[in-house]
Amino acid sequence: MSKNLSYGCEGLCAVISGGTSGIGLETARRLLADGARVYILGRSAKRGAEALRYLKEQTGAEAQYIACDVSSQAQCKAALAQVAEREGRELQVHILVNSAGVYKEQRLEQLTEEDFDKMLGVNVKGTMLLTQAALPYLRSGSCVVNIASDAAVSGNYGCALYCASKGAVVAFTRALALDLAPSVRVNCVCPADVDTPLLAKQLVDADGGYTLADMAAAYPLQRVATAGEVAHVVCSLASPANSFMTGSVVTVDGGLTAG
Repeated sequence: MSKNLSYGCEGLCAVISGGTSGIGLETARRLLADGARVYILGRSAKRGAEALRYLKEQTGAEAQYIACDVSSQAQCKAALAQVAEREGRELQVHILVNSAGVYKEQRLEQLTEEDFDKMLGVNVKGTMLLTQAALPYLRSGSCVVNIASDAAVSGNYGCALYCASKGAVVAFTRALALDLAPSVRVNCVCPADVDTPLLAKQLVDADGGYTLADMAAAYPLQRVATAGEVAHVVCSLASPANSFMTGSVVTVDGGLTAG
């Protein structure tokens, strides 16, 4: 797919959590190439610096990094305040992408309270807290795109907590779409397995229990997705051209949930 595909986001302000890797980083690349002003949020200054270099190399344009742990209400508010300060104008966040997320395979009987707090703290609480912090800056024509998972719409073995956390993101998306209409659109993308650092960690944690080839064989398309393929759908939902889409849950899963 062409790197020069236009989404009509030139001059718009985009804030992306989980923007230093995977789907978030590729979304940042596409929006930056489209002429948007892009702020990527993350917890690691090192990964943030690497992401900024990558984005500059790929697009020739400058993004900005802001440190933020989305599970902290104070840090979410501080991050948006920094965006407002750097914009130097009455801020409108035209595009908010909630891409920060964690994954771990564990059966229910194995879960500790710490496991619950971490998974729900990032995947659910983090999505809601960053959106809450952005609310004063979401004006007419703004949009929110949440990243959930195919696990939100179909059960997966050995990861009940992850499924529950992403199911909550889908429910949040639909409810918020009603609350913020007609001014602000809210949609959700549900990707299946995507070739990202998160998937690489999943395979390491599996310790040989399954391989990338095993995962690919489960899909009608016989492969997992690339981060760019999912990012394209995120950017399409964010595009002003999709102004009649809100409350939508879009699967990007290679046909996995079709049967």
